[in-house]
Amino acid sequence: MTSTPAASAPLLSIRDLSTWFHTGGRSVARAVDGVSFDVMPHETVGLVGESGCGKSVTSLSILRLIERPGRIEPGSRIDFEGRDLLSLDDRAIRAIRGNRISMIFQEPMTSLNPVFTVGDQIAEVARVHSTASRREAWERAVDMLQQVGVPAPADRAREYPHQLSGGLRQRAMIAMALMMHPALLIADEPTTALDVTIQAQILELLAELQTRVGMSILLITHDLGVIAESATRVLVMYAGQIVEEAPVRTLFDAAHHPYTEGLLSAMPRLGDRRERLTVIPGTVPSPTQWPAGCRFHDRCAYAWDRCRTDAPPLYQIGAGHVSRCHLAAEPARRRAPAFAAAAPAS
Repeated sequence: MTSTPAASAPLLSIRDLSTWFHTGGRSVARAVDGVSFDVMPHETVGLVGESGCGKSVTSLSILRLIERPGRIEPGSRIDFEGRDLLSLDDRAIRAIRGNRISMIFQEPMTSLNPVFTVGDQIAEVARVHSTASRREAWERAVDMLQQVGVPAPADRAREYPHQLSGGLRQRAMIAMALMMHPALLIADEPTTALDVTIQAQILELLAELQTRVGMSILLITHDLGVIAESATRVLVMYAGQIVEEAPVRTLFDAAHHPYTEGLLSAMPRLGDRRERLTVIPGTVPSPTQWPAGCRFHDRCAYAWDRCRTDAPPLYQIGAGHVSRCHLAAEPARRRAPAFAAAAPAS
């Protein structure tokens, strides 16, 4: 089948997104600082990085859910289905949230309202975004619970969130998010706090529903194992910036940025007999005080004087592969191993 020009256009296009929190005086937390990326129709893009790097703030910015003292800075642009989301009024953006763009939040127990039944909360989406009657919305909610694999969906729909297991609550959140068959699903740590068996079931369910509904997924996680299982393209985020972007296989086979290298080195591997995992020294710096030059330089084993003074651009490494690291210009400076093994737990 020959693709049309429209099919090759991004579903979501983000350019120079900066979301800053103005906390008073001269203190500004630049949580997201000049981020640009695209999500194509029907693809799964993974956004990975440590806690505090800006992943969740990026997702909330797309839906314009940033509250004061945070704000999306002038010069940012978020285009979705050819519309500039930052130019829409409140009514127009509410019509998109939960309808064309849906989100699964990190913790379903705090995202679901404890005083309403699961079925009422899912049905409410249809009542807000369509002309469905109360009865029609309820029937659609029960049907959606069945589609996401909830046993006895009519009974579960009448229960409250605290009466469901963690896995069933997550499935209920997915049912709510997919109620209107969105074009884009943002899944923010969808498998956090679930055991590995339930994690696998949730990821398999998302893949199955993506094929059925035809949506794109922005998958936000700190777990590279989840990325390997689910994503087609990966964005690595650090200190409010995208530091590497690559197809998933390229990233795992030939990661370029030292931060990505560190994340991969810290992953436990099946059959690996080492007693120690490698670690990235230090922590993510405060968004009110990003380091000069490369923001990773004080944790990087390869860093030299240029890294401490010159902020690196995104260098082209290969097809669809970019890296925000001066090693692209001076590859001879790369040494191995980059990260030391951690001391075993006592």
